[in-house]
Amino acid sequence: MDVRKELPEVFEEFGDARKTQFMVAKEIKDQGRPLVGTYCTYVPVELVMAMDAAVVGLCSMSDETIPLAEQDLPASLCPLIKSSYGFAKADKCPYFYFSDLVVAETTCDGKKKMYELMEEFKPVYVMQLPNTQDEDGFALWKNEVVRFKEKLEDFFGVTITEDAIRAAIRDRNEERQAALEIFELMKMDPVPMMGHDMFKVIYGSSFTFDRVLSAQQMRDMKTRILDEAEANRAKIGHRPRIIVSGCPMGGATEKVARIIEESGGVIVAFENCTGIKNYHRMVDESNPDVYEALAERYFKIGCSVMSPDTYRFQLLGEMIDEFKADAVVDMTLQGCHTYNVETYGIGHFCTEEKNVAYLHVETDYSTTDEGQLATRIQALLEML
Repeated sequence: MDVRKELPEVFEEFGDARKTQFMVAKEIKDQGRPLVGTYCTYVPVELVMAMDAAVVGLCSMSDETIPLAEQDLPASLCPLIKSSYGFAKADKCPYFYFSDLVVAETTCDGKKKMYELMEEFKPVYVMQLPNTQDEDGFALWKNEVVRFKEKLEDFFGVTITEDAIRAAIRDRNEERQAALEIFELMKMDPVPMMGHDMFKVIYGSSFTFDRVLSAQQMRDMKTRILDEAEANRAKIGHRPRIIVSGCPMGGATEKVARIIEESGGVIVAFENCTGIKNYHRMVDESNPDVYEALAERYFKIGCSVMSPDTYRFQLLGEMIDEFKADAVVDMTLQGCHTYNVETYGIGHFCTEEKNVAYLHVETDYSTTDEGQLATRIQALLEML
């Protein structure tokens, strides 16, 4: 990366990483390396890494292919599900095209039924996620982790050793730590960069197939940000500090982040799946049972599909305190029933237990509600 470039230009490069890495995916395939596509943070990517395969998140955050998806799926379905299916059906996602196997998960009823249709276009393996995070649920999930390893071995004709898994755990933990170091810069007040720019760095880094390189790039970026922090903090100044929670953000839904910061706020943290939730827990490298260690880390992800969803509330509470948030904006997608139902509990938790302002915005992948979003978000910031 050219160190002479201004930070905003570098942030844009990270934001475009999903597009620029398409050719890298092709090179991986040309080299004969397997490529595994995923949709969810519950998938233990270390098992894929342990067989020297590349793993990538698949296209699912644009309204471009939704009309095509609605030929087969209900229009009332969550836009993330329709977009995922539409990209697969239209064959417009290069990552999906190059993937040898798609790893899915039963996070919601809509997704698991959609995956049945997706199997017409690509081999799909579905991990059975428990609905509760109790002892019985953990036993089921550990078994799923082992079954996933066995599926990879059988499908690709490889042997995945425990030593290889341990090495992958170390590399992925290092990448998680590097991401957390970027997130933690936003604890400063004023912040050293805008939250949407910070999001671009983390989201863009997830499309770097070399996990060691990804960690190094984020640490290089951290150094750049710190070198220019004093000037940037003076330029940005103090703003209302916002945490974004709820459904995954990216692509079309970045409109919410953009509107928050154009309206005078700053996003100090993203709690959702494309934010801290995906990085804040490490796999225990000291556990001699690698499958138990992996299962425990992924089992404790806080998601509204769990009942009760203890770990999401726990993480959000810690973030409100550590990032000194003034408000939480809970962004949910239309048709995402679990997150939409959970807004009642999250709202009460924020206002009554954590004493911060709370705003729930329900949206889709279109641009038609941007005016309404701006009005509501501006009202929140004026109140703060």
